[in-house]
Formats: sequence, structure tokens, C-alpha cells
Amino acid sequence: MRRGTHHVTESCRPVTEVLQLIGDKWTILVVRSLHEGPRRFSEIRRDIPAVSQRMLTLTLRHLERDGLVTRTMTPSIPPRVDYELTKLGRSLLEPISELAQWAVSNSSALDAARAKFDAQNAKKRQLIRA
Repeated sequence: MRRGTHHVTESCRPVTEVLQLIGDKWTILVVRSLHEGPRRFSEIRRDIPAVSQRMLTLTLRHLERDGLVTRTMTPSIPPRVDYELTKLGRSLLEPISELAQWAVSNSSALDAARAKFDAQNAKKRQLIRA
């Protein structure tokens, strides 16, 4: 396989799709916001102040399409819309939590590896310039 080309086998496709889903900027934060039960859009938005209204809407739509979130509209004035994790969505909480634990446990090692790599590359650049 040449550098820059992507080849996903059928057996890898589900993994690739899930990593794309949870790898976006907002999905994990939205799933985490919904872990205690149904929430209104404004409550989710307060939990994630950096997300724009548009991006939160798109993220919720994607999660709904993938069967991870349900959207329930209650006819009232004003209309009430609640979002809730489905059984499938709740099943994502454990692997997300484990990934978060891994990240926290290994953040120092990752930082050290990056610093070592950056230092080595800085030396190489200096040698090339000299």
C-alpha cells in the first residue's frame, strides 16, 4: 500500500466507522452529558459551553441517525424536546470511560514521548541548516 492511500477491508469497516464517530470533537462530550438521563438541548449546551448551536444540532442528529440517541418532542408551549441515550448509546459509556482512563494514566508518557521526538527533530533540523 502506498503512503497516503487508504484501504479499509470489510472486517475493518465497523471499527473505522466507530472511530470516526467518537473521534469527532463533540460526540464523546454529548454522550457524557446524557449519561444521567434525558436532557433538553439547552441543558446539553450548558454542559458543553464551547459547542455552537449548529454543531450541537448536527452532533445530536448524527447520534440519532446511528441509534445512539433518541429525540422526544413533547407538545407544549413552547415545545419541549428531550434527548436520551438509547441502550446502544449507554453501551458506549464503558469503552469511552476506559479510553478516558487510559488517556489520563498515560498523559505523562505521551508528553514525554512528544518532547523527546520534538527535541530529536530540532537537532536534525539544526544539522541540516549547518
